[in-house]
Amino acid sequence: MMVAMKEERSIEEGLLKLKNQNNASDCRITACVFLSTFVAICGSFSFGVSVGYTSGAEVGMIKDMGLSIAEFSAFGSFSTLGATFGALFSGKMAIMLGRKGTMWVSDILCITGWLCIAFAKDVLWLNIGRFSSGIGLGLISYVVPVYIAEITPKHVRGTFTFSNQLLQNCGLATVYFCGNFINWRMMALLGALPCFIQGIGLFFVPESPRWLAKAGTDKELENSLLRLRGKDADISSEASEIQVMNKMLESDSKSSFSDLLQRKYRHTLVVGIGLMLIQQFSGSTAVLCYANTIFRKAGFSVAIGSTLLGIFVPKAMLGLILVDKWGRRPLLLTSASGMCLFCMLIGLTFTLQKMQLLSELTPVFTFICVTLYIASYAIGVGGLPWVIMSEVFPMNIKVTAGSIVTLASWSSSSIVTYAFNFLFEWSTQGTFYIFGAVGGAALVFIWFLVPETKGLSLEEIQLSLIREPDEMNHT
Repeated sequence: MMVAMKEERSIEEGLLKLKNQNNASDCRITACVFLSTFVAICGSFSFGVSVGYTSGAEVGMIKDMGLSIAEFSAFGSFSTLGATFGALFSGKMAIMLGRKGTMWVSDILCITGWLCIAFAKDVLWLNIGRFSSGIGLGLISYVVPVYIAEITPKHVRGTFTFSNQLLQNCGLATVYFCGNFINWRMMALLGALPCFIQGIGLFFVPESPRWLAKAGTDKELENSLLRLRGKDADISSEASEIQVMNKMLESDSKSSFSDLLQRKYRHTLVVGIGLMLIQQFSGSTAVLCYANTIFRKAGFSVAIGSTLLGIFVPKAMLGLILVDKWGRRPLLLTSASGMCLFCMLIGLTFTLQKMQLLSELTPVFTFICVTLYIASYAIGVGGLPWVIMSEVFPMNIKVTAGSIVTLASWSSSSIVTYAFNFLFEWSTQGTFYIFGAVGGAALVFIWFLVPETKGLSLEEIQLSLIREPDEMNHT
């Protein structure tokens, strides 16, 4: 027992020494990093298309296929159902097949799904396609932010990982904008295109060095780092840091559900799951999927509203710029504050509409508040939970913890998506007051529990979070 403790302490001391070494090559951003990130986030574009697809395809699909409202609602829900299923296996698949292998599997599932939708002759093929692409989305939502976080230098890791959210927004905006001009079958083909690009691009980018360290292939680890940092870069310090941390975690335990019950991992798990629940129960999925329904209820033109939302792509750019300057916590707090405020204002607008007060201002004010709500969501709560999820979990629990967190995200998304129409019928204003209250609770959660990870390597973040409970036990 004492020998094991001394060995673990010596490993930690070695990692802390590596932490204090300044390595210029660790800060280099090469063309390979840009290319690898671009290839990874192609899947995120397809993700965004899927989220907004039902909003743009509703009228045309119901008319062409003769669907009832119940059948179309079921079609929409099959995506989140499939994603929940994919989330169950996302972590395990990422460790067995690697990050690239998992992205290839997701591409096959998404392409198959989109083609089934595009060429569907009846509702059965629509549902099969939606479910297949949903499974792919469940894999993408986990593996893309993890892969980007593991290949990028620490001083720009947040910016590069947040580009995942930017491409999701681009896909969403494209559907909102193009939904007024192209039919639903063409939009399905548009969703498949980025997956084709990603599938080809993966042949030209390296595997994650941290996964290679876990797989025990040291030579491939060094080759991957040389491609990412440059052929003339000194990668010895970074490679040693990855290997030392990996050794410490492997000597500690293997990846299993029982590991998550250990005291030292509880904080990271609470943060990961908590942020995903905040992301969904603050109403983001409902607003994004049913923006047209909200506009229709407020009396605002659906065509104008969806087109303007489509033009409003740069909303995630602000988060991309600020995430490594402000840090994760300030951006999350700003985002949650905005979401809380604008939900309350939407609720107030519908309250005044019900009281027949200032009814002529309701349509425009609702559109402005919905737009600002989506903007607030996009700069922080939309992408940062995935950024932080990819940073805080050590390699030895990343499989299990990542799968649980991704499952929490998609299962809660299913609940919100399914319940929104019932809530909206029950009380239009009350629905947004509930979402606003969740946003207020999110501020408390973020302030007290979410750590700042800006400017730290993954190994430094994970070491500090693991050591915290142990230090509390000794005090």
